[in-house]
Amino acid sequence: MSFEIKGKLYRKFDTEQKTETFRAREFVLLVEDGNYPQYLKFQLTQDRCSLIDPFELNDEILVHFDLRGREWNDKFFTNLNAWRLEKAQKGEEPPIADADFPSYEDAPPEQDSLEDLPF
Repeated sequence: MSFEIKGKLYRKFDTEQKTETFRAREFVLLVEDGNYPQYLKFQLTQDRCSLIDPFELNDEILVHFDLRGREWNDKFFTNLNAWRLEKAQKGEEPPIADADFPSYEDAPPEQDSLEDLPF
């Protein structure tokens, strides 16, 4: 499952060598969500740990990520596994509606008669 989200870089942590062959680095993205801001923790792994280096705190970034889940000792964990980071464009928002979709003003004028219906 691949997702993307835009927010401000709130915090970034140092890379941790978890095992001899596995390393990970975490960062937190602040996402405004109405009255309650959300602090989402993402994980970068292996050769992707350095992807966060060029970004400064409070930079607006777009994070591409996957959901990862696992079970350990009868407990369940979910990770937001980031795999691509981009500097977000200021003022860029995802479109709410298709630009080619007709608006109310594009509607044909109402007709007084129903006699021209094709059925």
